[in-house]
Amino acid sequence: MKNKFFIALFAIVALATSNVNAQTKIGYISLDYVLNQLPEAKQVEAELKTTQTQYENLLQGKIKDFQAKYADYEKNQATMNDVIKADKEKNLQNLQNEIEEFRQSSATSLQKKQAQLLQPLLKKIEDNMHVVAKENAYTYVFNYDAGQGTTPIVLHAPDDANISDLVLKKMGVTPKPVTAAPAATTPAAPKK
Repeated sequence: MKNKFFIALFAIVALATSNVNAQTKIGYISLDYVLNQLPEAKQVEAELKTTQTQYENLLQGKIKDFQAKYADYEKNQATMNDVIKADKEKNLQNLQNEIEEFRQSSATSLQKKQAQLLQPLLKKIEDNMHVVAKENAYTYVFNYDAGQGTTPIVLHAPDDANISDLVLKKMGVTPKPVTAAPAATTPAAPKK
């Protein structure tokens, strides 16, 4: 009976010490930081800007058309018979609906295009992150960025756990130094 107790105690101590020796290495990556430094991201941004400008130009054309027809309606409504007036009002309502539908569909289309264009870049970053994590024995890697306007997933971590620059180097991109905010200027001391 004593032997079984000592064997069980030894097994528990051995398991406990082996778990202490198995060290977990945790790192994090700033996806936005890496993405913003990739030359391909600038191409994606330019393409999205071009598409957005095209949508905005089309929207402005629709709005001008509506405004011109509305001004004509306002100017001539006193002289219109009820049938023509009702027809013009219906046309104006339809134009307003078309403008709103275009706004919504162009915004959705732009979001889809952004996701489509960013997907290969995000995949490239993810693949290189996995390689860096394996090469540097990271057990877990978190994304520092939770998304625009949200609280980061990693609230505190040592700088040496940030593998963003390692991922950029693995992708063949030289990380650009982050520019610090300009130091606050102190007012000059008054002359005595």
